Amino acid sequence: MRQFMPYLLIGLGGFAGANARYLVSGWIGAALNTRFPLGTLVVNVSGCFLLGVLGVVLAQRWPDHPQPLQWLLATGFLGAYTTFSAFEWDNHALLLDGRWLLMALNVALSVLIGLLAVRVGIVVAKSVL
Repeated sequence: MRQFMPYLLIGLGGFAGANARYLVSGWIGAALNTRFPLGTLVVNVSGCFLLGVLGVVLAQRWPDHPQPLQWLLATGFLGAYTTFSAFEWDNHALLLDGRWLLMALNVALSVLIGLLAVRVGIVVAKSVL
């Protein structure tokens, strides 16, 4: 049963995180009625903030056994709430290591290739349908 614990905790956290994303972004979109994707921005920024807080809290409070809470909260909840927080956490780690060029490359490639991938996905789907 122990070998299934990570999957269970990640799944439970992911369920809650995905629903939180839907609720937060939907609420902001309905409340402000704007074409700017403010709901997504708020979700992404709040997820980054929460991952920063969580990283410190887990390291300070449970330095020897943070794994179950990492699975539930960081990988599960925040992973489903927003993957942008993990993206920024990785970039922050690169900056701390003094690898600012790799960080800039990661940002540029993620944004540009991600945008291209969305466009290619749209073109492929339209050609098949």
